[in-house]
Amino acid sequence: MSFTLDDAAVAAITKHMNGDHAEDNLLICRALGGQPQASAARMTGCDTTGIDFTATVDGAEVPVRVPFATEITERVQVRHEVVRMYEESCAALGLTPRGH
Repeated sequence: MSFTLDDAAVAAITKHMNGDHAEDNLLICRALGGQPQASAARMTGCDTTGIDFTATVDGAEVPVRVPFATEITERVQVRHEVVRMYEESCAALGLTPRGH
């Protein structure tokens, strides 16, 4: 049986990212999601292969999908992948990442 993230896990991850890491969402969408002009972004979901966001670009909402480096097989890996995405985004944008 393959691993899946249940609805409660996705809701908790989404709430945490949008509540505590809204700026990280934006950086990830700008650097890894192909939306460098995004002015805002919110996480809308995730599964074992990546994260879905809605980014605001020129006043319009645009769906953005950012894949994980590898398919996750347990929930704890989501955090590691998000940290990796954040750090890669900072590097791509020439920003210094904060400590975790």
